Amino acid sequence: MSDKNPPVGKKEQTAIPVATIPGNGAPPSLERAHLAYENPTFLNSADGRPMRIISEYLEPLARFRHEQIQDTVVFFGSARFRGREEADHALELLDNTGSTKPAPRTEQPASPPDIAAGNATDLQRKRAVAAIEMARYYEDARRLASLLTKWASKIPSRKHRFVITSGGGPGIMEAANRGAWEAGGKTIGLNIRLPFEQAPNPYITPSLNFEFHYFFMRKLWFAYLSKALVVFPGGFGTLDEMFEILTLVQTQKLAKKITVVIYGSEYWKKVLNFDELVDSGAISPKDLDLFHYADTPEEAFAILRQGLTENYLAAEIAAAAAGAHPVTPHANHDEDLMAGWTVEDFLSPEMAKTSK
Repeated sequence: MSDKNPPVGKKEQTAIPVATIPGNGAPPSLERAHLAYENPTFLNSADGRPMRIISEYLEPLARFRHEQIQDTVVFFGSARFRGREEADHALELLDNTGSTKPAPRTEQPASPPDIAAGNATDLQRKRAVAAIEMARYYEDARRLASLLTKWASKIPSRKHRFVITSGGGPGIMEAANRGAWEAGGKTIGLNIRLPFEQAPNPYITPSLNFEFHYFFMRKLWFAYLSKALVVFPGGFGTLDEMFEILTLVQTQKLAKKITVVIYGSEYWKKVLNFDELVDSGAISPKDLDLFHYADTPEEAFAILRQGLTENYLAAEIAAAAAGAHPVTPHANHDEDLMAGWTVEDFLSPEMAKTSK
């Protein structure tokens, strides 16, 4: 006779469930997930935009610090005209700012044979005259950059002073980098990624060759280190950058003095009527003192040398003679980014006082 009741003191044992493989089989093994900062889908998404923006601040900052760049002189000007080489090759207009493709034949400067044969349009004839002038500006920018670089190389400093900086492309930008390179100095190119086949010009110091996605971050680096600006004839981009700096100076948003030279008075006085801006009350008469005109490399160099000496070198020599200690900025978190450097070591004292 079976005992249907378990013995007293013993617990009823239940069966342990056995895992079964589902009908669709075992799941495949997983690969490691991307680290967040190695995930291209995230980095290139709208959610990753803040990371991209901060990278265009921190990565140049690290390189400038490593290369010991203290300050710069920025050159702006047309990217569309090539220089006139010793071989006197045909002058050529590029298709667009930053492009390496020539403009259509109908927009090119006319050649002397075409003009003589009556095969040139009015536009082509006008551009033939302008092209000769623009080629001269290329050579002037090249010489001015060389003069500045040779002068700056003699300044006693463990850091590089007044380094020639351009937008990194062809035309006047190439001329500026070329002049500095020929003088044996470091030279900076702040390129921008465009939908054209733009490439950096070959005269940029490789470790100081930058490419930006965001125009506003590129603008920051043009203004952040510059102690002087030279504006050669150019178009929309040149006008944009020139008025950006002039507005910052006019509104006293830069805690430093900056020397602005507008090169080629005949060109600029045809393009811009500053006197009309004064007469109409759009700007103050004293705003005309924010810049200087120059028409030769030697004239521009004299203006720049005087401005840089009076605004920076003389003050630095006086401070050193007096044994002055650099003022430490308060609540400036840039110090944490510089791994043992002070803000003054990188930006110099007057830039360290820039308000947030």
